[in-house]
Amino acid sequence: MVVVMLLYLVSCKDKNDNIAAFNYDPEVVPTMVTESFTTLISDSGVTQYKLVADKWMVFDKAKEPFQFFPSGLYFERFTPDFEIEATVVADTAWYYTEKELWKLISNVHVENMQGEEFFSQELYWDGKSGRVYSDSYIEIKRGDTRLKGYGFESNETMTNYRIFRPHDGLLPFKDENSTDSLSVDSTENEVFDRPQQTPQTQSVVANSIQMMNE
Repeated sequence: MVVVMLLYLVSCKDKNDNIAAFNYDPEVVPTMVTESFTTLISDSGVTQYKLVADKWMVFDKAKEPFQFFPSGLYFERFTPDFEIEATVVADTAWYYTEKELWKLISNVHVENMQGEEFFSQELYWDGKSGRVYSDSYIEIKRGDTRLKGYGFESNETMTNYRIFRPHDGLLPFKDENSTDSLSVDSTENEVFDRPQQTPQTQSVVANSIQMMNE
């Protein structure tokens, strides 16, 4: 019996010597990894979102739990009638679970029900406040209108939005009583219009925009 116990202890020691130490860091090691998936997300029994991604990594043990989409994602938001309210595409994305906050990075493209398109390299979507925003450069295409600038804020459906620091946009002309507008509610079919400007009025507008930026 003594000989058997000694052999057992020696055997266990050899096995333990071959085991490498592993330090689990929940901030960098995911609790779940899923490849190539499509999922529908519901709230109160109503389907509200469709999510498609090549890779989904869950870090629910991290200090601030989050989900990571390193290979990009495609996202659809639905109306109660199951119409597509908005689509979102990004190269990389994070979702912070407790904050209900999306962080979208690189080649972000959003399109709303009115066909307006939004392009940026960084965009945030706060699910708690129902607010979409960015401090980065953004371009908006709306028919013949092209809006460009830095700093952006919108509602969740991307139909009521504004650019804080406009830059080098393309606005169609309508009549001499029109004024510049950088705040839009596309549900009311508002049009960006600007009268033809003389050198004097161009100087006034340029000075006004410079004051806004400052």
